[in-house]
Amino acid sequence: MKRVVITGLGTINSTGHSVNESFDAVVNGVCGIDKITLFDTTDFSVQIAGEVKNFDPETVMDKKEVKKADRFIQLGIKAALEAMIDSGFATSENKKVDDSIANRFGIISGSGIGGLSTIQKNSTICDTKGSRKISPFFIPSSLANMLSGFISIEHNLKGPSLSHVTACAASTHALNDAMKTIVLGGADRILVVGAESAICGAGVGGFAAMKALSTRNDDPKKSSRPFDIDRDGFVMGE
Repeated sequence: MKRVVITGLGTINSTGHSVNESFDAVVNGVCGIDKITLFDTTDFSVQIAGEVKNFDPETVMDKKEVKKADRFIQLGIKAALEAMIDSGFATSENKKVDDSIANRFGIISGSGIGGLSTIQKNSTICDTKGSRKISPFFIPSSLANMLSGFISIEHNLKGPSLSHVTACAASTHALNDAMKTIVLGGADRILVVGAESAICGAGVGGFAAMKALSTRNDDPKKSSRPFDIDRDGFVMGE
């Protein structure tokens, strides 16, 4: 049985664009939940979420590649790069791992739903402008497994490439699967990535219709309170 250890961390979320920023925010009691800005929520019963603010995907991707990847993939690429640099397998200048370890360096990703905003956008285009106006990048940019696909190419990872789409448990399943794969000898190293970006009309509207989301729109900082007697639902986040 092989011992498995975590050698690097990376994150981007509503409280920070890195592990250090996020940790400092938690220590100082900073809440990332606020009014939604990604789309117009005027007619929505839920108007709050934990958005990632001020993120420019061109800081981690070539400009021409940005339109080929849904936002959840862009966020995953950002977090993965930080983890790879933190672990010593990559640098900002050289993101690809050496060929000598690439064949046994895998990636396992997790996402609850994948590119929902891209699906919504192209569905609207299909209904209003016709199928010929659908983007040729629609399918590859919205598939949940393209999270691991984009990142494996980015870092030259040629080992196992797997994806979990199991709602809120997806990233936990990915971590567990990575650990078992290494223990059983299927790979020597695995990059585990979890990413989600479903704060769009379909995502918020769908969960709101289920009465699953908090409607504490006037007090977003106190809306996420799962163990409180006055809890009224969960809060979506990226």
